[in-house]
Parts: sequence; C-alpha cells; structure tokens
Amino acid sequence: MKFLVTGGAGFIGSHLVDRLIRNGNQVSIIDNLSTGKETNINKNAKFYKLGIEETQVEEVFKKENPDCIFHLAAQSQVKKSIDEPILDATTNILGTLNLLALSLKYSAIGGKIKKFVFASSGGVMYGNTLKPAVEEKTPNPISPYGISKLTGEQYIKFYGTQYGLSYSILRYSNVYGPRQDPYGEAGVVSIFTNHMLKNEECILYGFGEPIRDYINVVDVVQANILAISSSNNQILNIGTGIPASVNQLFELMKIITGYSLKPIYQPLRKGELNKNFLNSNKAQKLLDWKPKVSLKDGIEQTINWFKKNIGSVK
Repeated sequence: MKFLVTGGAGFIGSHLVDRLIRNGNQVSIIDNLSTGKETNINKNAKFYKLGIEETQVEEVFKKENPDCIFHLAAQSQVKKSIDEPILDATTNILGTLNLLALSLKYSAIGGKIKKFVFASSGGVMYGNTLKPAVEEKTPNPISPYGISKLTGEQYIKFYGTQYGLSYSILRYSNVYGPRQDPYGEAGVVSIFTNHMLKNEECILYGFGEPIRDYINVVDVVQANILAISSSNNQILNIGTGIPASVNQLFELMKIITGYSLKPIYQPLRKGELNKNFLNSNKAQKLLDWKPKVSLKDGIEQTINWFKKNIGSVK
C-alpha cells in the first residue's frame, strides 16, 4: 500500500514511517521540520518539506496517490497555543481541513483514499479526570491546542458523515520513547532523561503531583497500524489506563539513571492538567490492541537510546 504520513519527521511519526516501510509499504512524508528532524526521516521514504496548510500539498496528492493518510502533524505546544492561538488554529484546524478536502477531491476523481487516521490527544481532550476517561465523556479542552484538536475531530466526523470518508481518530495519552525532543514543551520523560544524564536539575511542575498516563511509542504505532483495516469511523483512546504521578516517574527514572540531585518544585503552568488518564477498553475490543510495554521497560529503553544519542539530540 501507499501511505502519506504528515509529521513523519517527528517523534511518533518517524516511528510509524519506519514500521510501515518495514512492512513493505511505500511511504511519503509531509513535514515542515518546525519540530521534526531530518535525522528522523527514513531514507526509503519520499520527503516533502511543507506545512500541511500550504497549497503545495495538493501536488503531493497528485504525485503520490496515497491509499491511506496518517495525519500526525500538529502545533502541539500548549503554551504556544495560548500565546499564539491564530498560529495554532492555522496549523491544526486549517491544515487538517486542507488534508480532508484533498482526500475527498482525489477520491472523487479516481483516487483511492481508503482511510484517514488522525492523531488526537486524550491528554487535552477530557480536561482533569477523577477516573480513567472514556470516549463518551464530554470533551473539555482547556487550551487552544485542545480546542483545535477537538475542532479537527469534528471536521473529520463531518467529512465521514457527509462524504463517506472512512476515518479513525486516535486519542493518545502521554507518549514517550526514543527520538522524543527533550527541549521546549517536550514530554517529561525525555526532559528528565536529558537532565539526569547531564546531571542537571529537574523541575517538577505542580510540585510533582500531576497524574498522567504514560504510553510507549511502540504501542502507539501498533494502534495506528491496526487502525488501517479496522475501527472505521470510531474515536478511540490509546493509553494504558495506569495513572502515575510525576513524582513517581521521577523516582523511577532516578533509580535507573543513578541520578542524585533533588527535584526543584514549581507550581503548575497555565493550561496544564492535574490529573488525566485514559480508559482504552474500546480500542482493545475494536482494534484487538493493548499496550505491551511496561513503564519500567519503556523508560529503560528510552534512557539507553538517549545515552547513545544524547550528543545528537538538539
């Protein structure tokens, strides 16, 4: 099959591209490299340096004629979405609409878009949760980033209902693993790993109390692969359902790395949640999927990768 992966030079997208190519597929990548890295790009994929909102994206559809779209490209920084909501909406809403319109257009004129798989966010969609969030919970995003992701979901559902576009919406929890950028608003696992290996101080926002659902990128990629041929027109949580506090994560990583510095505690930042974890029973049933990488094993693998690549991670 022929796949188009937006954000294919990014953390999750590059792992997905690698898996698709290992499975014998042809893959094209659209990525503007705002956060993605050229070093992540699989040499067997065709790469187009473009923003998903750009008109030139149509040329990729014409040339590559993909069977399936994996849409992972996004402006994903919560703080940036608060500071620059128009930029956030341009990428996450208008960019998604551009891809949907082109998917419809090239299906209508003899193309073969069989599936549109969208990377959404369970971490921002449900707001604070007291128990594992289910897909039926009323969305309650508290940042422009979350609002733009929800809007993208709504447009995808509209294209599914109105035009028959087959889709799967996957709401990830907190994804971690090799290649995750340890700078800016990156995932806390990569940030802690980077600081611990350099023996630098770690800041624990919310005084280390926020609860998250940490899922390994390998499990996320597997959910995407399974979504190609199942779960049509469904919204699915992709998480472990196992809550872990930032303090618990810090202590686990401290043991694995041999880190000895004390944490620096600070209040929670704007737009961040106190408690969020997901119920993924629906995905387990419809995709025949379940997370297989334990937090301890996943953290060890991630730390080992950073040890080998810390000099090139910039």
